Amino acid sequence: MKKIAIYGKGGIGKSTTVSNLSAALASKGKKVMQIGCDPKADSTRNLTQGVKIPTVLDVLREKDKVELKDIVTQGDLGVLCVEAGGPVPGVGCAGRGIITAFEKLEELHAYEIHKPDIVIYDVLGDVVCGGFAMPIRGGYAEEVCIVTSGEMMSLYAASNIAYAVKSFGKRGYASLKGLIFNAKNIENEEELVTNAAKEIETNIIHKIERNPLVQKAEDAGKTVVSAFPESDMAKEYRKLADLLFG
Repeated sequence: MKKIAIYGKGGIGKSTTVSNLSAALASKGKKVMQIGCDPKADSTRNLTQGVKIPTVLDVLREKDKVELKDIVTQGDLGVLCVEAGGPVPGVGCAGRGIITAFEKLEELHAYEIHKPDIVIYDVLGDVVCGGFAMPIRGGYAEEVCIVTSGEMMSLYAASNIAYAVKSFGKRGYASLKGLIFNAKNIENEEELVTNAAKEIETNIIHKIERNPLVQKAEDAGKTVVSAFPESDMAKEYRKLADLLFG
């Protein structure tokens, strides 16, 4: 079982990238589990026809006895979808919520029962507190990728995430695999991301060009891989899948 965590600033297209990556891997015959680690709980919506699934924390609040079927939903192309969720707004810690969700998945033997080939953690990267760093330091993920564009705040977040990963890496935890360049078509963007990668001392794994098919697919509650499987954009996500898991 391969395990990878994908981080990035909110709004950078991280969840879109992760969902299409999951779909690309599933289309290649892999059994994939995608775990959303964001209080918004919208990581998997493009795999579930745009419908939000019950989050682990919501289920824990509502039921005394939680079963695996309550928190794992089979989405498009057979991708197993999990959303950690978050606390009631204004109360509690979102990071702590991620820890609780991970502990419940382990308690219910989610990995042993579903036996995924690949687990992808989709993690909000605006803050790298203890909870959001759980996939890195808790022994869950083996590698970390960071989704970024050439926008200043996106690159700033990427630098902070890379610092955290390298700090934990010294203790034998997950290692940084590189940057996934999700282009926004701003001026000198490629140069900005290339320079940032050098400063972080990592590489650009793959560049994903901006394409209107992404929004068109999302409007239908789908990934590009599912909605437009023969498109050049779907091929780009399959190429990324090969680069990460080939």
